[in-house]
Amino acid sequence: MRLLPGVTLLTVLLTGAGVLAPASPAGAARGAPEAAHCAGQERVRVPGAAHQEVACLPDLTTAALAGTRYTDMADQAGLAARGSRHPSGVPGIQIDGYFPDDSRLNATHGWAHDAQFVIRLPDRWNGGLVVTGAPGTRRQYATDALISDRVLAQGFAYAATDKGNTGPDFFTDGRAPGDAVAEWHRRVTELTRAAKKAVRQRYGHVPERTYMTGISNGGYLTRWQLENRPELYDGGVDWEGVLWTAKGPNPLTGLPVTVARTFGRATDEDLIDAGFAPGSRFLWPYHEKAYWGLTQKIFRAEFDPAYDPGCPGATAGRTVEEILAPCLSDASYDYASRPASVHRAVAGIALTGRVGKPLITLHGDLDTLLPVATGSDVYARMVEAGGRGGLHRYYTVRDGTHTDGLYDTYPDRLRPILPCYRSAFDALVGWVERGEAPPRDRTIGRPAHGDVVNSCSLEEASGE
Repeated sequence: MRLLPGVTLLTVLLTGAGVLAPASPAGAARGAPEAAHCAGQERVRVPGAAHQEVACLPDLTTAALAGTRYTDMADQAGLAARGSRHPSGVPGIQIDGYFPDDSRLNATHGWAHDAQFVIRLPDRWNGGLVVTGAPGTRRQYATDALISDRVLAQGFAYAATDKGNTGPDFFTDGRAPGDAVAEWHRRVTELTRAAKKAVRQRYGHVPERTYMTGISNGGYLTRWQLENRPELYDGGVDWEGVLWTAKGPNPLTGLPVTVARTFGRATDEDLIDAGFAPGSRFLWPYHEKAYWGLTQKIFRAEFDPAYDPGCPGATAGRTVEEILAPCLSDASYDYASRPASVHRAVAGIALTGRVGKPLITLHGDLDTLLPVATGSDVYARMVEAGGRGGLHRYYTVRDGTHTDGLYDTYPDRLRPILPCYRSAFDALVGWVERGEAPPRDRTIGRPAHGDVVNSCSLEEASGE
């Protein structure tokens, strides 16, 4: 079932959200060794894992793994534009497994076990490691095409986690409000530490550089890790991360107006007053059908289950229609007036802006799930106010929206963010490893010519 061309239903249920063929892996100039194909794979044991399976593969990228047990293309649906190019031909070791956990929302591999992870160790290693957490409520393979393929081709080891709970019923994990999201932090930290040790077992030493990155909820986790666990990383790229603050803005202050509009209790002007870009109006009908009500109800259930125990109740729904349906009660939801316990639950996972390592943020100005005005614009000010502005670069992408798959429906009105993300990741590596300062904060304009799907220069400032 497709709600719009190029965007499958799985995008709705699981998302929160120039490609250069590498001539040689980054780091090769540093003399990083090229290991024999899968040599020593029997020695690699992921510390703390309750279960793992190791495979020696001729190619770790989605070009070869699509249709196999080593990735899940359905879990990636809608995240990339169809014309996006992805590198291939990276032999190495893949480790799939899970850490001890008592929730059973992730059915991948038939394990029915959360805290699943994937670690990929290329034969030709550049000395680095890239870590990510799944976007939205997706699983560990969600960013294989967006992130894994390219960083593997550059020579990085790669590790991804399902964050410890998945799917529209993620809020059922944990005993207290906010527990499910708090687990995301622990799972990323757990995987980062374990992956570093697995890298040492494979190559003989720990990574020289470790980068955290992610999209949507993965972008939020990038911010959180660099604020709270900076000693584990050398830098990060945050692609339209979710902003959680105790007083707001946060999704619970921004989304209720969209539900009110669905039920005829708010106008278009009310959405604009709430921070939604006027130029994004053409995307509102789709988001009203696919994102707004669902996102509001599951995160409200996570942080404020007492508000309406009957909706969503013990599950977000058993049919597609039930899952996507908004709760009528959310049309009147007022986060500011909710009990202090709700605000404490959000405060427990909130961001501060006090990053401890270099961070690059990207956000599309037509994001219609997490409007830039109440999201990354605010976070950039938080970083500056916290005295960490020198560690931050912020790029707004003109005509970018929350998921690149929508570009295929509106190629004349949108542009994919993926090529800008790839340029930003390269800029981060140059910043950390060579001291090359990235361009100053700016809005990246849409080029008048060329391959907008596969090229993006951070130097391209908008003319507006």
